[in-house]
Amino acid sequence: MIVYEYPFNERIRTLLRLEDLYEKFAFFVGHDHPQQHHVALSTIFEMLEVAGRADLKSDLLQELERQKQTLLGFKSNPNVEAEMLDAILFDIERISTALVASQGKTGQHIRENEWLMSIRGRTIIPGGACEFDLPSYYAWQHDSAEQRLADIHKWFTPLAPLFDAIGMILRLLRESGRPVKMIAQSGSYQQMLQGKAYQMLRLNIDESLGAIPEISANKYMLWIRFTSQDGDKKPKAFEGDVPFELSLCSF
Repeated sequence: MIVYEYPFNERIRTLLRLEDLYEKFAFFVGHDHPQQHHVALSTIFEMLEVAGRADLKSDLLQELERQKQTLLGFKSNPNVEAEMLDAILFDIERISTALVASQGKTGQHIRENEWLMSIRGRTIIPGGACEFDLPSYYAWQHDSAEQRLADIHKWFTPLAPLFDAIGMILRLLRESGRPVKMIAQSGSYQQMLQGKAYQMLRLNIDESLGAIPEISANKYMLWIRFTSQDGDKKPKAFEGDVPFELSLCSF
């Protein structure tokens, strides 16, 4: 199964982009080659671009507190598994405390590092990080893998509380949706949303169908049009019915 996610607002779009960058970073930092470490470092720079909003940290803290208060309301519900609820509340408290303790604007430690900023400025240019442009960076790439990893982890660690908070919020959002089996007749599906404020859509589809969803939505209507790809990967309308699972997620 392939899971497609569609954000209904800019805030969730930003969180999904940052999550995607973190997954990319985690993959490349788990390897030893200098080129893979170059991608990991470049990804940190991309994180700063996306997370540059001054109010992102406060938004995350407010949402964590809101989720905490909502979950506390389930404490007296006999149908809720108390041990699991306590574990989630503990994680929220731990993540919130770490996020509050993180000092200054997101990524300020990188912005104050002239060497890193010089690399960031050159990586924007295609081929701009060659050895003749950045000899000191080229020398760093010849350090041991252990040393490069230690440096990268040092530069990323102040950002870790932010990504822990993003992971928790997206986890709670995803778990709020319940998958419902649907069929797109002749590759097309519409649903009235009646003004309800959803924040994310999740769509599960069997990858063997070769159907790709193109999604658009507002608070009143959801449209999904399925396409397929020809030999040149050019999209074309999918011919036939498409079974899929749809989850509408909101806090």
